[in-house]
Amino acid sequence: MNAEWIAILLPFFLVLARVTAFFAVLPLFSWDMLPIRIRAAIALLVTIFFAFVIPTPALEASQLHWLAATLLILREALCGLALGLTARLIFSAVQQGVAMGTQQMGFADAGIIDPDSGESNQAVVMIFQMLFAVLFLGLGGHHLLLLVIDQSYRAFPIGQPPDPAVLAESVVTAGAMMLLFALKLAAPLLAGFLLLSVILGVIARVMPEMNILLASLPLRVGLGLFLAILVMRTLGTFTADLAGWLNQFLTMA
Repeated sequence: MNAEWIAILLPFFLVLARVTAFFAVLPLFSWDMLPIRIRAAIALLVTIFFAFVIPTPALEASQLHWLAATLLILREALCGLALGLTARLIFSAVQQGVAMGTQQMGFADAGIIDPDSGESNQAVVMIFQMLFAVLFLGLGGHHLLLLVIDQSYRAFPIGQPPDPAVLAESVVTAGAMMLLFALKLAAPLLAGFLLLSVILGVIARVMPEMNILLASLPLRVGLGLFLAILVMRTLGTFTADLAGWLNQFLTMA
């Protein structure tokens, strides 16, 4: 390809690579139920917007070769994948937290198709995921995702090779925060089931002839659904905390 054409098209394709990779792994926008044309249109519109906002990178003569340009595009795609994976890990906090509790309820084998992953998932987890998605978008989460992209160009300027250590640290930090938020969400459920196990253990010692296993099944389901309703009432505050951390993670990096 002619160097003049590379100099004209490369800045746009650098932005397109990062934005497309970001949306490719991002929850909500990467759902299989969302048509691929809609996802491609969203990525293209966001790319056009940032192409006008982001300053045009100063390209050296050595970068105007097609091989060097391809490497630059791959670097931008890697940066976008890391950012999208970070956001996806934060979104997974709800799924992991509720899954910890529903396993104690005996719903591990009762599943429906998850539109996010296309795999079988538990019904209670799906309800929490859908409610979390509505709350996240209702709190302006789509604006926050655009802000994440904007902040990424300040932390990792376009056209410059991103620091792999910083990207890896961001992903690892997001994974740790995902587990922390998941434990916070699952704490009431786990505490309730722990208390129920202690009570059932005492009953088993007092009444050894009683079949504790059969008696505990409806108690676990009822207690789990009751605690899930209580936890659901705090999901708005939980969503705001997740969004707040996601807004700050690039600043901390």
